Amino acid sequence: MTRNLRAWPASGGLYARRLLASAILALAVASVVGAADWTGFRGPGGSSVSGETGLPTKWSKTEGLRYKVALPGRGLSNPVIAGGRIYLTACSGYRENRLHVLCLDEGTGKKLWERQFTSTGNTSCHTMTNMAAPTPVTDGKVVYALFATGDVAAIDRDGTLLWYRSLVSDHPRISNQVGMAASPVLVGKVLVLPMDNAVDSFVAGVDVTSGKTLWRLNRPREINWVTPLVVGENRSAVLYQTSKVATAIDPVSGRVLWTHEGSFTTIPSPMQGDGMVFLTGGSQITALRVRQGEPGPAVAWQGARVLGGFASPVYHAGKIYGLSKVALICADAKDGKEL
Repeated sequence: MTRNLRAWPASGGLYARRLLASAILALAVASVVGAADWTGFRGPGGSSVSGETGLPTKWSKTEGLRYKVALPGRGLSNPVIAGGRIYLTACSGYRENRLHVLCLDEGTGKKLWERQFTSTGNTSCHTMTNMAAPTPVTDGKVVYALFATGDVAAIDRDGTLLWYRSLVSDHPRISNQVGMAASPVLVGKVLVLPMDNAVDSFVAGVDVTSGKTLWRLNRPREINWVTPLVVGENRSAVLYQTSKVATAIDPVSGRVLWTHEGSFTTIPSPMQGDGMVFLTGGSQITALRVRQGEPGPAVAWQGARVLGGFASPVYHAGKIYGLSKVALICADAKDGKEL
């Protein structure tokens, strides 16, 4: 169900702050203003790597911070940055049923606009998470915000609501008893929405202009927090990982391109580099070599025990970095050998 609605004005912000105790966005900046864009979950291309230099390495009340901004409620999503603007989400109100999308000036932290919506989906979840867990995504012109309630909003950089989508209106059996947190990804004119859950589970491709569903692919009925990864030459596939299978999907048609079965995690997200895709497993990483024109991937190696319970590993310059509860671990991306 797609609605073109006018968002509520940003009223009641002071009440929400008193009620929830203000969340804090603390932005560390380099010595020069104007950091690189960070347009979605894990940054450019899902790499988790920034090319910025000269960033502060110490933070205190007087050191390493340019400003702090009080937010209207809780949020676990990653702020995204494009064209000198920061976009982020939060939730407030009774059982987190009020959803917020905010835009701040990157250089000063000044709030440029805020839009609020009432949840159309269930807001029950584990206390560790909340309704503003999925990270929004932007192309610099429009920001697309998905909430754990199944509400999706497309808002332009100046705060105009372009379209609003209530996924539970079309799929009323979407279950959110623990809390959904997988983030949407943007591939050209298609917004890919990961909606794995215990009942009405699916991944969908949505037209970025209208919000209408272009395709929908049924998924296993299981809770999953993994964010899809855009892979392949010319960003030709979206890789989606569950506990038992990794599936590469054509983002335009929704057609399944290939699958790879195994034992994988449902929290840390996969990564890529050196022509390989690295799938996160319960005790190891599976490295797949994916070549254009071949029917499916080939296993390059398995190993590299770099995973913790929640953090996604990172590929950079031939190495894989993983954060566990007790250590930072580095492995060679060529063979998985611990360095």
